[in-house]
Amino acid sequence: MNHDDENELFNRLEADLAADFGGEVVDLDKARAARSESADSPTGAPDPTATASADSHPTESGDSGPDASGDSVALVDGPEPTGPGLMARVRGARRRSVLPAWLTSKPEFVDAAGWLLGYAAHTTAFHTVRLPYYAAGLALRAPAGAAKFIGGTVRWVTDAEGEHLRQAAANRENPEDYLKLSRQRDNRVKLRGIIIALSAVIGPIAALAMWILAPAWLLAATTAALTFALGWLGTPTDKPVISPAVVATQVERLTSQIVERALGALGNAEINKALGKGGQGIKFPAPITRDGPGWRADVDLPYGVTVTDILDRRDRLASGLRRPLGCVWPEPVADEHAGRMMLWVGDKALNKVPPAAWPLAKSSSGTPSLFKPIPFGTDQRGRPVDITLMYDNVLIGAMPGMGKTFSLRTPLLAAALDPLAELLIWELKGTGDLSALAKVAADYGSGPDDETCAAALDSIRYVYNDLERRAKVIASLPKDKCPENKVTPELAAIKSLGLHPGVLAIDECQELFSHPEFGKEAGALCTSLIKRGRALGWIILLATQRPDKESLPTGISANVGTRFCLRVMGQMENDMILGTSMYKKGIQATTFTKSDKGIGYLSGAADDPQIVRTYYIDNPAADLICDRARAARELAGTLRGLAAGETPERREAADTLLDDILSVVPADEAKVWSETVIARLTDLRPEVYQTWTDEAGEWDAGQLSAALKRYGIKAVQVNRRIDGKVVNRRGIDRAHITAAIAERDRKKSAG
Repeated sequence: MNHDDENELFNRLEADLAADFGGEVVDLDKARAARSESADSPTGAPDPTATASADSHPTESGDSGPDASGDSVALVDGPEPTGPGLMARVRGARRRSVLPAWLTSKPEFVDAAGWLLGYAAHTTAFHTVRLPYYAAGLALRAPAGAAKFIGGTVRWVTDAEGEHLRQAAANRENPEDYLKLSRQRDNRVKLRGIIIALSAVIGPIAALAMWILAPAWLLAATTAALTFALGWLGTPTDKPVISPAVVATQVERLTSQIVERALGALGNAEINKALGKGGQGIKFPAPITRDGPGWRADVDLPYGVTVTDILDRRDRLASGLRRPLGCVWPEPVADEHAGRMMLWVGDKALNKVPPAAWPLAKSSSGTPSLFKPIPFGTDQRGRPVDITLMYDNVLIGAMPGMGKTFSLRTPLLAAALDPLAELLIWELKGTGDLSALAKVAADYGSGPDDETCAAALDSIRYVYNDLERRAKVIASLPKDKCPENKVTPELAAIKSLGLHPGVLAIDECQELFSHPEFGKEAGALCTSLIKRGRALGWIILLATQRPDKESLPTGISANVGTRFCLRVMGQMENDMILGTSMYKKGIQATTFTKSDKGIGYLSGAADDPQIVRTYYIDNPAADLICDRARAARELAGTLRGLAAGETPERREAADTLLDDILSVVPADEAKVWSETVIARLTDLRPEVYQTWTDEAGEWDAGQLSAALKRYGIKAVQVNRRIDGKVVNRRGIDRAHITAAIAERDRKKSAG
């Protein structure tokens, strides 16, 4: 081959390479010359017409360097991070508990021990009752067992188990193996025959000696044991005489394949992409473990999928897991990314598990304190969940019939068992669900009528005034006695200070807050109590079945610390109880079903919302608990108000309106505008009337008119000339006020 042909071949190869890789062939001599000229130039700037050096390394994605157009490429991905070292990874790892949770928690240990004792007692009683049946069944099967024993003995003596081996050797016409097996059989039969012969001689003699010499109880026991043994031997495998006392429920073990199958059934595009061909799959940052009466799986969802997406399809997830809806509880994981999900799958639906007993129901449980955690319910794993009433307020909401009042009753009973606590309880439904607490309450009322609502408002006013007194007492104490400027257990125990814990509870509070006459004042005062009362020893417990802005003022729903939401129908009700945006975060009480009574989301008692099933305490049990609470209060000398047979002074506050109006409207003013009257009343009693304003902060004449309706007084039109113009506004006629007072006094005298 000549040099021309060789050059033509190389040129053709270079052209093919350029076409395949989209590049160009560079003349090395020209490139080196251009680089030299660029280096020799005074400015050192590269020649824009020069071609890049062919021996320079091409840049990869993320490396800076010139692109095809000669522009500089920005560094996108930095160098590969080295990550934490071995010690950092070990220190940051989560250590699993050495002992199981039920062994380290006293309530769980007591519960487990109680279950074990109950299981043993049930099993013993079950089989004891059936002993005659077991004995008769085994006796009937004893003949079959004897025949089976004799047949087995004959087969053993004759070495029947080796017959098929000897027959196989004969069929193969292998005399050596056959003779060897025959000699082995002869030796076995000879030895076993001797044993049987000796047994046939010694056995009857021993049986006869026992029959003559042994006591009757030993003969009976031996006969029974022999009969039972033969009966057991004669029992078919598929027809046992002894039936199990407890039939265990077979629950499929939760595995990663089952979880992936369930997630794939949700119809989520990103999950399907991750589970499809070439996808990353579903990651499990921790092993699937047994957690209480169920399984726990920690799951890292695919990129872009949040736990909220799973919660919205909880019913489809349960279908994919082939478990009841009440068994499947996906939850977000605190302090983790939005795609980290904790999936707990119970053996039984939460609403099918018998409710746990309230730990304080027994007299041996001691005396609780509102300054310490009190038992409120259990989570889906059966673990106790506590709440602390002091320094906090509680709001409970639900649809009718979902266990709202029963949930409110639990903390109230705990407060009743604290002898220091003063209870003001208002049940505005009128069914008497909280009537047992009247035995210990300083004030109590039941019913949705105007009189009960007025009395409830008086209680709120009483608490508001008491806050002023408590604030002055705390301010007067030396710093060493009250360093944090709030009520402490030590201060609460000093009776002379009057800083004992106080609990104001209003069930069906929407009846009061939506009342045309008392609602606005009650809402404003309760908002103030919630903000200030926690440090001064007063707490408020509210329960409602209609959580909207008219029935539950936003100032209350925004400032309550502990919230419990049972089943509700919509997102608005969910967020009114649990807090703004809770629904979007996946905390959705709308997922509870009609059978999930007493089950809800508890927010504020821990760092993250919890699913809680409250303890169930019926009316008879509540009566017994309140009897014990009353006895403790009588012993401590802390029985107050109605429970002590005294009429609460706060009830009289409702009758001061007419007298207050006369005191601020002199006799020479026959008619006065309502706004003027409210302004004067506020100067007289700011704690009572300062909330009689509208949304703009102006004096609300409508509230005064509504307050006077129950006295039969109607508003009148009052004309005034201002700057030469006649202004007509709603007002009162002083003569109507004096007539109403005279009628009231006449009725009192007649009574």
